[in-house]
Amino acid sequence: MTTTRLILVGGFLGSGKTTLLWEAAQNVMQKGQRVGLITNDQAPELVDTAILSREKVNVAEVNGSCFCCNFPGLIAATQKLRKEAEADVIIAEPVGSCTDLSATIVQPLKENLRGELLVSPLTVLADPVRLSDILNGGNAGLHPSAAYIFRKQLEESDIILISKTDLVSAEELALLKEKTQLHFPDSEVMTVSSVSGEGIEEWLNKVQNSVEAGKRLVEVDYDVYAEGEAVLGWLNSTIELTGNAVDWDVFARELMQSWSRQFDVMEASVGHVKILIESGDKYIVSNLTGLNNTLTFRQSAGAGNSARLTVNARVEMSPETLENIVRTTLDTIMGTSISKKIVALRCLSPGRPNPTYRFNHVVSIG
Repeated sequence: MTTTRLILVGGFLGSGKTTLLWEAAQNVMQKGQRVGLITNDQAPELVDTAILSREKVNVAEVNGSCFCCNFPGLIAATQKLRKEAEADVIIAEPVGSCTDLSATIVQPLKENLRGELLVSPLTVLADPVRLSDILNGGNAGLHPSAAYIFRKQLEESDIILISKTDLVSAEELALLKEKTQLHFPDSEVMTVSSVSGEGIEEWLNKVQNSVEAGKRLVEVDYDVYAEGEAVLGWLNSTIELTGNAVDWDVFARELMQSWSRQFDVMEASVGHVKILIESGDKYIVSNLTGLNNTLTFRQSAGAGNSARLTVNARVEMSPETLENIVRTTLDTIMGTSISKKIVALRCLSPGRPNPTYRFNHVVSIG
């Protein structure tokens, strides 16, 4: 089998990694190459995996822990896509609250999969609003330890890819790019909009034609890192809903708006809240990455008598509080006209990172 190109796209929760993965996959497939995607989460029942699978692209999921803490799971996923999908390119998305990827993922991949994988430069996607606040010395609305993770992700990157550029003016973007480069002179700073497609081709050309991956290792305080992950309640759930000619788009909007308002009132920092409502062949996706003004919706599930709801929420509060808000709000929006069956629900606080490998040197590929 030929060597497969592996592109790792890190970045904090809500930076737009999954949307970029799909747009990049389409770009690569249009050029005649076979693509595989790997999603990653602390628990199963992933919105991202469900969405990508609907798009008829080969997806492997590593759940239950991050890539670094389940390196064999990452290897198994890459081998599965190499064998079953005959993938020329694999794009992998680590958990958004993970850092130290160069030492725990990139170097072990270069060492252990020589001849099988060509590892691309480590890309870290950064939301422009949060990035700007971080560069100005703020915490981007995050717990200080979570903001520490955000900064370490940027520090270890080979490429900082500023996302969602359609949300800022050209002047603001130019200034942000310049400021980012000054703060992180060892990283290449690029920009991308998954909505307009601007910058995707340039970024793909860069990562597909370079093997300078994980050029540096950073010092990471694992006590702060662990706290930064542990402050987040982490909920994944799949729920079957039934009713009579329910407008699932209206239902989705009422549900997400209600959750968002409650988090705002509580001043609870949102990593992200994602939902997917599937009704037959139709679906609606909603994403919240901060305050209520970050709430987005796309596609349409239409009206119907049944639907499948998948919820992924990462919010700065205890798992118990998060689960209570999710359950009670859902029951309120459902009222008496919709009934539910919980297929799966898991709510947790991530444990201390315990990487399978942690290299103390940069692996040469020469």
